[in-house]
Amino acid sequence: MEKIFIDEDFKKYFKSHKQDFENHLLNQAVNVRDKIDDILKFGEIDLINNAHKLINFIIDGEKQAELRLFAKQEGIAWATHSLTLSFKLEWVQAIRRTLWSFLQKFNNQTQKFNLDAIFLLEKQLNNNVDDFLNSFFISYSTFKDSLILAQREVVEKLSVPIIPITPTICILPLIGTIDSFRTTVLEEKVLTEINRLQIETLIIDLSGIAEMENKVIEHLMKTIYGTSMMGCRTIITGLRPDVVRQMINLGIKFDKETKTFGTLQQALNEFFIGK
Repeated sequence: MEKIFIDEDFKKYFKSHKQDFENHLLNQAVNVRDKIDDILKFGEIDLINNAHKLINFIIDGEKQAELRLFAKQEGIAWATHSLTLSFKLEWVQAIRRTLWSFLQKFNNQTQKFNLDAIFLLEKQLNNNVDDFLNSFFISYSTFKDSLILAQREVVEKLSVPIIPITPTICILPLIGTIDSFRTTVLEEKVLTEINRLQIETLIIDLSGIAEMENKVIEHLMKTIYGTSMMGCRTIITGLRPDVVRQMINLGIKFDKETKTFGTLQQALNEFFIGK
């Protein structure tokens, strides 16, 4: 596509009307303007300054690589701080409209561009804006996916912290709320670690559990049954009265191989002091 290069006259005009540009832009982006200070504070992203940078990249037809790099950096920043994508889209579209408004005012004063040139400019400048948005969203989604994966790996690791205390005995202290996702992770990791570490006794401490739904209790019982099938004895400690009542109401009881203790310390005394 033939390119129309915006000369220095428009760039000077744009710089001399910097404040007018900002005012016009803020009037265009009505939903974003009230969030500018919050985005700067929490995301360390200066929307006004970045708008000027983006305009410079858009009107300079020879900086596509820099434009895409800037878009990539913006995508990573917005993904890192989980900023609302609708604000970004509104902001960039407001920049697009403001740029064309200023180009129209400039051309009315100077008659720099004929009709054919304006049509070429429309393709060139709008393609640059679309190129920025495309690169931004690809960068955002790619980085966001990697963040989610990394966070899930951390959650999985922290949610099932199997701690060896002897070559054959491990402790699994469960803390917080146990939901369906966590019980699935729990089952997978427990069975995998029993095989990997050759665990003979697994002490599951439930004293840090805030609450458990009936389905979670049932899933936990299946996990305990699975450990038994792998030749691992399970010790349960710290059962709370409300959980015990739930188990009674559900008709759930432990098998003969599963021992229970009121506290983790009691179980440890049994294995290390009582021996």
